[in-house]
Amino acid sequence: MNYEAIFCDETEEYRIPAEPKAGSTVTLRVRTAKDDVRQVFMATFSGEKELVKTECAGGFDYYETQLQVGEEPISYWFCISGEQEFIEYNRLGVSSDKNESVLFHIVPGRQTPDWAKGAVMYQIYVDRFRDGDPANNVRDGEYRYLNRDVEAPQWDSMPETMDVHRFYGGDLQGVREKLDYLQDLGVEVLYLNPIFVSPSNHKYDGQDYDAVDPHLAVIIKDGDYRTRVTDPMNLEASNAYFASFVKEVHRRGMRVIIDGVLNHCGSSHKWMNRERLYRREEGYEPGAYESGESPYRDYFRFSHQHWPDNGSYEGWWGHETLPKLNYEGSGELWQDVLRIGRKWVSEPYCVDGWRLDVAADLGHSLETNHTFWKQFREEVRKANPQAIVLAEHYGDPYPWLHNGEWDTVMNYSAFMEPVTWYLTGMEKHSDEHRGDLLANGAAFWAAMEANMPRLGGGLHLAMNQLSNHDHSRFLTRTNRRVGRLGHATSEEAASGIRYGTMYQAVVMQMTWPGAPTLYYGDEAGLFGWTDPDNRRTYPWGSENMDLIAFHKTAIAIHKAHKALRTGSLFRLLCDGPVIAYGRSQGEDRIVVVVNAGHEPRWVHIPVWIAGADPAGRFVSLLKTSPLGYEQHPEELQAAQGMLALEIKEESAIILQERV
Repeated sequence: MNYEAIFCDETEEYRIPAEPKAGSTVTLRVRTAKDDVRQVFMATFSGEKELVKTECAGGFDYYETQLQVGEEPISYWFCISGEQEFIEYNRLGVSSDKNESVLFHIVPGRQTPDWAKGAVMYQIYVDRFRDGDPANNVRDGEYRYLNRDVEAPQWDSMPETMDVHRFYGGDLQGVREKLDYLQDLGVEVLYLNPIFVSPSNHKYDGQDYDAVDPHLAVIIKDGDYRTRVTDPMNLEASNAYFASFVKEVHRRGMRVIIDGVLNHCGSSHKWMNRERLYRREEGYEPGAYESGESPYRDYFRFSHQHWPDNGSYEGWWGHETLPKLNYEGSGELWQDVLRIGRKWVSEPYCVDGWRLDVAADLGHSLETNHTFWKQFREEVRKANPQAIVLAEHYGDPYPWLHNGEWDTVMNYSAFMEPVTWYLTGMEKHSDEHRGDLLANGAAFWAAMEANMPRLGGGLHLAMNQLSNHDHSRFLTRTNRRVGRLGHATSEEAASGIRYGTMYQAVVMQMTWPGAPTLYYGDEAGLFGWTDPDNRRTYPWGSENMDLIAFHKTAIAIHKAHKALRTGSLFRLLCDGPVIAYGRSQGEDRIVVVVNAGHEPRWVHIPVWIAGADPAGRFVSLLKTSPLGYEQHPEELQAAQGMLALEIKEESAIILQERV
């Protein structure tokens, strides 16, 4: 039996419809080599159903069956028998593993927004992107944060080791002014780091979930910090500005995702009010820290229950500035956060989704966590059926994705980490270098094949990033040096850079299943060690224009091919430092070849596995090298299903089959 010919996944090519509703009829398809098998069955834990051969094409047989979907989820796999052998097939491929996470699943009614599948996203750390309105800037010494006076450094100055109290003036007006640039680049979705009122530049310690920070939006009534960020005039004006901002983004056919930090808040949050920013005036109840009669007292866990003997309260990871929210102890908190979830995806804001910070940490038990997120997603979807719920998670996301609590995740385990190890040998923080993983195609495929099944139906929405606000810039990782600010200089983050490796990474980002997500400035050549050096300001006026042009080219290729947005993935080759994979949907077929090694290699790629014509013609769409890239089309001819080519050192090629 030809194992390489057997294929099935959960895309619309092999499950029709891919995301069925309860009561609908679903067609399942399986591909095998022509005249190679005797029988194909769909198997569940309660029985089997035989598939019928319905099509012979391109050297393959296609078997189909139909089933009626009820209300309950269906877990299934395939049993295939040949003349002398019997195999089972699931998300891992040919495998007899019956673990739920590696089986195919139909979850009736679990539908994800089509706009998010394969969408090109762009993450913006607002304070560092562009200063569009100097009138709303944080002033030098305006207030104290973590026992330091806040600072307003020059735009082109480098971050410091302790940087959370330093504000560069970036704001929503600055983003708005650059929407033409982002649209021309090919961006379809803006993901904004937290924008709610907060005393820090990162704003993961929010103090009001109901208000956009006036320092990012509009300050009408000036004064001290308290006035600027708590006065209703400023809050109402800032929320109205944000609504108009989203409306403008939508007018251009783009989307907006905002950051939800709902596991914890800041100690200055109006629910806690440890810093006494919210006075006892109309509209403000006393915070949990200042009064035992506070309506928010149960929103947090205190070591002593009787005010004023507050003692200590529970902080996330022990940080007193980040009090953890007590979902088990307060039904009012639970409902308040659900209200917030609905509010921002509804009129007049109409944002297109939430990115959930440290989502698996919420609550004090897994039971609470799963129950809350399931309800949160349901409430968000009722308010806006096209909104997405995307979680930050470093572990196994399967339980949340399978149970319909998140739509997808920031894709560390099945994108950022394997790609980084393979191309640079670096850990994503630049904390470790492993030569055994550099240019190790086998390790790359092993990681991908172990982790991709865990994403299930969230695969094509997964946020595929090379860099973000928590990890070193990928361009710095190409220097293969261990370093962090404080132990290495900002200048050292820019030394020994390999632009050819960056080109390879972008090729993979734009051709791997998922939503390719740029971190602001990566396309312009920003360097940086991990947080806070990765939060440098966008280099307006000194951008790397060649790198921007390359990103624009690669993004255009991604957007032009349905195979790259939602198509199937085929492993084609693993030859030492060289990998090759195919993407296919309908007649649209793409083959990608990457050589992370230091020597040119001749390779023979079995393009027939991706469904290509055994004698098909392929044309190169993009070639990279250590010195640059080119788009001059070169035509190659397959022979007996194999495509022979030379791949240069540290290079990548995107090929399209000519039909």
